[in-house]
Amino acid sequence: MSADIIDGKAFAANLRSRVADLVPAFRAAAGRAPGLAVVLVGEDPASQVYVRSKHKATIEAGMESFEHRLPETATQDELLALVRQLNADDSVDGILVQLPLPNGIDENLVISTIDPDKDVDGFHVTNAGRLAVGQHGYVPCTPLGCLMLLRDRLGNLSGLDAVVIGRSNIVGKPMAQLLLAESCTVTIAHSRTKDLPAVVRRADIVVAAVGRAEMVKADWIKPGATVIDVGINRVPGAEPGKTKLVGDVDYAGAAEIAGAITPVPGGVGPMTIAVLLRNTLVAAHHRAGVALAADAI
Repeated sequence: MSADIIDGKAFAANLRSRVADLVPAFRAAAGRAPGLAVVLVGEDPASQVYVRSKHKATIEAGMESFEHRLPETATQDELLALVRQLNADDSVDGILVQLPLPNGIDENLVISTIDPDKDVDGFHVTNAGRLAVGQHGYVPCTPLGCLMLLRDRLGNLSGLDAVVIGRSNIVGKPMAQLLLAESCTVTIAHSRTKDLPAVVRRADIVVAAVGRAEMVKADWIKPGATVIDVGINRVPGAEPGKTKLVGDVDYAGAAEIAGAITPVPGGVGPMTIAVLLRNTLVAAHHRAGVALAADAI
């Protein structure tokens, strides 16, 4: 048996295309394009790459991209003042403050200062609460992307046994809430779970989001299960001095057991920016009072 490969790159490209197709109608109705503001503080190389990618994708979708770069020496008060300025800017529908922030800046305080209706990252405690009780809000991009891949692969998820490995606020907890809303039976597992392999082995759906390279072994996987690997870990490559990316799942082994699996790279990763664009488009419609069909994106 060999698992079907879930092509997140292709799905994300399709989602980005659908978002772009809906922008002209919004522009006609609202008199402007949806706007995404990205704030980068400091010179972190990985963050700079992410911000460039988000800017490029936003422009390609026909949206307005507002980049704000602050130096490493920027104070917390300066960053909070910028966030409040963006909250008040009617041309901005989504605000994303790129993490991590430099030492001395309280990430939780910065996130809590973002207007929840512009919090397209879905990190604000108000949006976490909305997700928990089933109200309209914004869901973190990575878990929502995972859910889209699962729906595309499995259709109706009702009644399936799902195990989420990892309990972060960014992936694990919201992923569990999303699966619960789909009427899955959900277990959140973590580093202190007793007999973790046995817990994972009963799952129809496994979402691995622990940040430990190839921790989930092939013999943990139930035959035919669907495996979503959120991990992105850099490990030594075959050549001296070279590295490669691997997930949290032993891909080669698990692919012989699972029914379907996401690769790393090319699985969950491309979904994150695609869902960010989707969330920004939804926020723009919501803020402008323009209707958007529930199944459009």
